[in-house]
Amino acid sequence: MKNVLVDYRITETEEINLYKLGYHSIKVPPSKVLYKAVSGHPDMLLHKITNEEILVHKDMPKNFINTLISFNYKVMTTHKGLCDSYPNDILLNAVNLDTLFMHNLKYTDPVLLKAVRGKKQINVKQGYTKCSTAIINNNAVITSDICISKALKHEGVDVLLLPPKDILLEGLDYGFIGGSCGLLDEGTLAFYGNLQKYKYGNEVLNFLLKHDVKPVYLSDENLIDRGTIISI
Repeated sequence: MKNVLVDYRITETEEINLYKLGYHSIKVPPSKVLYKAVSGHPDMLLHKITNEEILVHKDMPKNFINTLISFNYKVMTTHKGLCDSYPNDILLNAVNLDTLFMHNLKYTDPVLLKAVRGKKQINVKQGYTKCSTAIINNNAVITSDICISKALKHEGVDVLLLPPKDILLEGLDYGFIGGSCGLLDEGTLAFYGNLQKYKYGNEVLNFLLKHDVKPVYLSDENLIDRGTIISI
């Protein structure tokens, strides 16, 4: 059984379907300072640096850190603490590919910047960089952000640029594509919801087919942003 990091508000149906796929859900505890809609989103609260290292915000509960350590992860904590307003809530919300690291670098936590210093660092205005970006593989992504699209295309990454909206995020007008899904392995992308009920589902399905990635649906509902599913 493999492990995935998920928002603590994951539904029973979603959790059961992950289990059927061979994944145990580790629920990330919420931050008391972030606004409720994203308070438990993994991509806001931590960052998987490598297959051995995870960086968590410095106020992460100790029992959760101990859980990660029990799975043989080296756990580091941020230099800065999360705050409730932009840009002090985006310390960890970056896109991290094999050779590229993309974020609003002015606000990236210093510990994270140091950890990825061997990669090419790309600065973009969009601070919610990971929320806005669904990673398909190290050479392909989906986003609704024009600046992210332009920056990654310049680096030779294949980008599917979609219009925003049509993704649920309770408490806000809409969510982001990156927060509605997550790679379980190199060939499987899990979605909170069903692409057949997403306005741009056919475009996504064709892009996944192009890159030999299989979508799996954790529910038969509309897509919802619960923060990126992070396989560990």
